[in-house]
Amino acid sequence: MPSTNDVPVRVKRLEHGEGLELPRYATGGAAGMDILSAEDIVLEPGMRHAVATGLSVAIPDGYEIQVRPRSGLALKHGVSVPNTPGTIDSDYRGELKIIMINHGSEAFAIHRGDRVAQLVLAPVTRASWVEVEELDETQRGEGGFGSTGGVVSLRA
Repeated sequence: MPSTNDVPVRVKRLEHGEGLELPRYATGGAAGMDILSAEDIVLEPGMRHAVATGLSVAIPDGYEIQVRPRSGLALKHGVSVPNTPGTIDSDYRGELKIIMINHGSEAFAIHRGDRVAQLVLAPVTRASWVEVEELDETQRGEGGFGSTGGVVSLRA
């Protein structure tokens, strides 16, 4: 059901995407749209593959589409999106492909029409660099890489 927050995104169905549903929200409260595979592929353990979707899009200026893994695939099979969230820029016009990886111990079959990832349309805030001689001080300072704590068993 359309809402007042809907942003129109033009989508072009490619020949190998014929007959597949467009990305859609599975529930009324879903933040991500499920996107389907337009190909059959078996991901062997450790294998990466850019899964075809049969779609290309024209994302409006000022937005990006983030590609995120499906939690069920990650938990149950170890199949994920390695560069999560992946970014599709507004000026890209090629086919949407979902980079997937099998972290599991068994081969995982992806069939045409399977839901392989989620797409989230998000506004983009662009940075404007301001070079300075000094930065303001904070309590954390230059501490990084676990300096604020973490796993209890790793504390020294």
